[in-house]
Amino acid sequence: MKAKTTLLLLGLLLFTNTWGQNVVLELYPKGEIPNSEPSAEIEIRDSTDIVRIANVQVPDIAVFLPSRKYATGQAVVICPGGGYHRLAYDYEGEDVAKFFNAKGIAAIVLKYRLPISSNLTEAHIIPLTDAQRAMRLVRFNAEKWNIDPNKVGIMGFSAGGHLASSLSTHFDYGNPEAVDPVDRLSCRPDFSLLIYPVITFTGDFQHQGSRKALVGENAQLMEYFSSEKQVTAQTPPAILIHSSDDKAVPVKNSIVYYEALIEKGIKAEMHIYTYGGHGYGLAIGKGHLAGWPERVFDFIKMLNEQ
Repeated sequence: MKAKTTLLLLGLLLFTNTWGQNVVLELYPKGEIPNSEPSAEIEIRDSTDIVRIANVQVPDIAVFLPSRKYATGQAVVICPGGGYHRLAYDYEGEDVAKFFNAKGIAAIVLKYRLPISSNLTEAHIIPLTDAQRAMRLVRFNAEKWNIDPNKVGIMGFSAGGHLASSLSTHFDYGNPEAVDPVDRLSCRPDFSLLIYPVITFTGDFQHQGSRKALVGENAQLMEYFSSEKQVTAQTPPAILIHSSDDKAVPVKNSIVYYEALIEKGIKAEMHIYTYGGHGYGLAIGKGHLAGWPERVFDFIKMLNEQ
């Protein structure tokens, strides 16, 4: 009995919301993961150099909170990249979350399902569905986590940047008639932070690996998920970070999205670095490229002041 009690207490501690502690919440109630069928697939984690996750079966969010004293009330949902084949989970997720916490910003790392998994129906909508749910969950828990529900942004790296831009152009304001109170809340980001993002699926500068994984050769879906073509006056402000020597995801991806935002009169900022290639994460040890997070923090601060 004593052993069982100890295990119960440990379990409660893992899900207790203490400041600065990583809290993990599943996106959906048990047995209610949408567009998912029973499968023998299991999640795979490779920690050889960075933590890479494939075959995500149960999507969740890992919540990192700053100390209450320095909390700004802002929050960012982070979508790691990986070409819609895997997630660079710590390199473009947990490490970045801790960096945000140091600035007083809450950070939520999204472990989203990947469209190449065999147990999914309508696989092309799965990452977006998970991102929408994550945004609603953050707002649902905003008071508990000391977050302003009107200051919740989305961030993404590479294919995660495509997911972040997709959420920024394909969102809703919640269903007031929904049985689940979470689904009554808006999933529109208040801002987006796009780091060497995949944006288009139609241009000659598209990232074909991400496009094939998400939509295959479906021309209608290629158009729908080309974010530069889906910008409206309601699309949130964005900052884009890219390198001109990116051979994997050409910098033109960021440029066309920036131009689409400006055309609609939406606040936008873009920083193009002369070097860096692709997939540099926080760019630690990479000279002036390592300053990109400060540009992002400046942008968030600017929005917070207005």
